[in-house]
Order: sequence, then C-alpha cells, then structure tokens
Amino acid sequence: MIESTAHPQPAPSARTSAPVAVVTGASTGIGEATARRLRQAGWTVYAVARRQDRLTALAEETGVIAAACDITVEAAVTGLRDRVLAEQGRVDALLNISGGARGTDPVADATDEDWAWMYEVNVLGTMRLTRAFLPALRTNGEGTVLNLTSLAAQRAYEGGAGYNAAKFAEHAMTEALRLEEAEHNVRVIEIAPGLVRTPEFSLNRLGGDAAAADAVYEGVDKPLTSDDVAQVCAFAVTLPHHVNLDLVTVKPVAQAAPHKLIRR
Repeated sequence: MIESTAHPQPAPSARTSAPVAVVTGASTGIGEATARRLRQAGWTVYAVARRQDRLTALAEETGVIAAACDITVEAAVTGLRDRVLAEQGRVDALLNISGGARGTDPVADATDEDWAWMYEVNVLGTMRLTRAFLPALRTNGEGTVLNLTSLAAQRAYEGGAGYNAAKFAEHAMTEALRLEEAEHNVRVIEIAPGLVRTPEFSLNRLGGDAAAADAVYEGVDKPLTSDDVAQVCAFAVTLPHHVNLDLVTVKPVAQAAPHKLIRR
C-alpha cells in the first residue's frame, strides 16, 4: 500500500489559474484517458492511482501531476487532499473513476474476499475521496463530483452479483450525495458505461486469463474504448456549472441491454 507523505507549502508561483481536477484510476483505462482529456483542455490534473511508475510516465508525457495514493487507506487519502490544497489552494472537480470487478461466480459460489475487495474499491474508496474533498468543493462555490459507475449499477446479470452489488451501492450513494449537496451548489454527475474494452478490466476480473478476457469482446462490432467514455466524462465536467448531467448511460450500439449483445 502506498501512502502519501507530507508536502511542504509551495511557492505561490506553483499554483495555477487553470481549473483543478483530481482523477482517480489514472494509471490505466478510463481514468488515464480522462486525465489526458482534461489536461488537453487546459486543466491542472492530479492523476491518482497506486502505480507510481505509470503515473510518472503519464506525467512526463502529458503534464499531469502524478499523485500515488491507495484509496483504500484513509491516511493516504487525507495526504492526497492536503497535498492538492497546499499546492493549488482549491479543487474544482473530483472524478472518482477507480473501481473494478473480481470474479464471475454466482451467489452460491461467492468468495468473501472478491466481494469485499469490490465493495472496498468501488464504494468505500469513492466515499473516502468524496468525504475528504467535499469541504473544499463546497468552499469553491462551483465544485463538481463525478462518479463512474456502470451499466451493472442498473441491471443485474448472471455471474455479476458481486459487481452488481458494489455498483448498485455506488449508484445509490451518488444519488444521495446529489440530494445532500445541492444546497452547497456541488454538482454531482454519474457516468455509467456498458461494454468498454480496456487493457485491464476483464483481465483482472477473470484472474489474468487473457484468452477469457478476449472472449468477452469477441465478435462485438466496436465496443466502447476508454477514450470514448473519457470524452463523456470530460464533457460533463466542462459544461457550464448550472448544467448537471445527473446520469449518463453510455453503451456501444451493439449492446442493446446487458442481456442483449450482438456478436457477428
């Protein structure tokens, strides 16, 4: 586990006038693509993930700020918040994109460890980051929280019970947050992707079985890419603040529903 360390107060020149975003899950997939998109749009972006080496490479390529942090560790999340506020003095948007699935077992064969991991990362991790940054987002006056859930947060499917449970919970938390924060003018957005072909999601879910991961997308004409979803995330947080995309479900045309996927 990687925990943030204390960061000294920077010189005033280290601060930027550009809007400031914290993007989790930025070492790969949708999180990385979203960090790239916002940086290209002129934002100051803190790219957050556990893998320092990947974040460093992304920072060197794009100019994002690498911020290694394990979102399952409260002290690490607190350190991340303190660093962002010390270096920038504010935060404009928190994009909770970290998440993932483990296993495809039915409930009868469910593994405690897999379910606990999915709840920890998708629900508690999102809660910790949001709780840490909410005071600054309220102070901002026009703060935004974007949570990346899933089509799995809307429809259950066989083999998806653990991931369904975690994403349904994240969806419910997002809806409650929107009600709680409206009086503070904090905009709360939910983006729910369907089938997205990313480098690691299915591979991790299926225990590193590359052949099984490839089979998930076999015959599907143009599944979504990480950048497709990142484009929606970046668009949502760069709209005028009074415009709130409460819930956006994003699917490839070939996926009419979780149970109806056209393979050719």
